Amino acid sequence: MLLGSLTRPDLIFLGLAATDRETMLHELAGKLAERGLAKDPEELYSRLWEREQLGSTGVGGGVAIPHCKLPGLVKGIVAIAVAAEGVDFGAVDGRPVRLFFLVVSPSESPGEHLQALAAISRWVKGDPHVAKLLALSDPQAIYDLLQEGS
Repeated sequence: MLLGSLTRPDLIFLGLAATDRETMLHELAGKLAERGLAKDPEELYSRLWEREQLGSTGVGGGVAIPHCKLPGLVKGIVAIAVAAEGVDFGAVDGRPVRLFFLVVSPSESPGEHLQALAAISRWVKGDPHVAKLLALSDPQAIYDLLQEGS
């Protein structure tokens, strides 16, 4: 599964100003609500925050994959965000996070959720993907990079 098939250019957000985990999750939930993909940004934030309380989704290497399931969602959503500065996200390696892959899946589709997380994990481990993405400053260019495969 190509990572680019899971997202689209209007779900790539650059230069987010959040500097802490809670603010970043609020900002991401708000961005999805602005695009009509989440009816209630506070419900989405609450589900993301609830997942973070189980353990940080900061996977290391400056990357986090916040994710949750949302009832009533018809199709899964993958959004990509780049923070202007590193965010203390409680990552496993203790490093600040700049690259976020937000995965929101329908509650009724656990398989789709796991496939998206696996595709992102494979892509992130493919050096030097993260550095290449962080060097880009245009959502379309980032989308094109994601279309290249793993």
